[in-house]
Amino acid sequence: MNEAVVLLPGFMSDGRVFVDQVADLSGAHAVQVAPLLGDSLEEMAESVLATAPPTFAIAGHDLGATVATEILRRAPKRVTRLALICASAQGETPSAAAAREPRIVRAKAGRLGEVLMEEMPSTTLADTEYRNAIRDHWIDMALEIGVETYLRQSKIIQRRPDMQNVLRRARLPCMVIGGAANTLVPPRRQQFMAELMARADYVQIEGAGHLPMLEAPRAMSRALQSWLKIEAPLVLR
Repeated sequence: MNEAVVLLPGFMSDGRVFVDQVADLSGAHAVQVAPLLGDSLEEMAESVLATAPPTFAIAGHDLGATVATEILRRAPKRVTRLALICASAQGETPSAAAAREPRIVRAKAGRLGEVLMEEMPSTTLADTEYRNAIRDHWIDMALEIGVETYLRQSKIIQRRPDMQNVLRRARLPCMVIGGAANTLVPPRRQQFMAELMARADYVQIEGAGHLPMLEAPRAMSRALQSWLKIEAPLVLR
């Protein structure tokens, strides 16, 4: 069996977003989907580290990518490779953080469904026949996860630190994966993040937006399989 793989779901998501990738990778790797637990980025990272194998490859989507980067910062000797999916290396801007406040207020008032539709508008996904079904699947999942998690994760995103220096120091095999139609984190921002790292490949998934794991599952799995085959350098990190 090759190195273990830890997958981190994104904002208001759970292991259901990675169901195809778990099936596709588990033949050659021990695959674990770790929930994002905790009231801060630091607590989320420590929660994952507490249950992860001694060493592991880690891939995170959206908020999960930020947690994955924090894990690399905290425990670089345990991380063998890093994949960031539809992620941002930059902290939340003051205007974006302020724009979250009205949504937080409405979520507290029992209007979570309405808020989730604003968090994931249909234009963030590729314009395919499955767009509405995939968006509805994400909203149903997020409603099941619940308002308390929404409030907690929204506050963490508002305080998200800039991770560019962490990525600049990374010398392990890295991959940045983004959907070509993603309007939340456009391809140019994904490519910029890949350029921060010494050994990062950028893979753009056609026919996908912010949820490439669900929109283009085969292409997403192929990208991760390619990432897992990149030879690790014999250097100290």
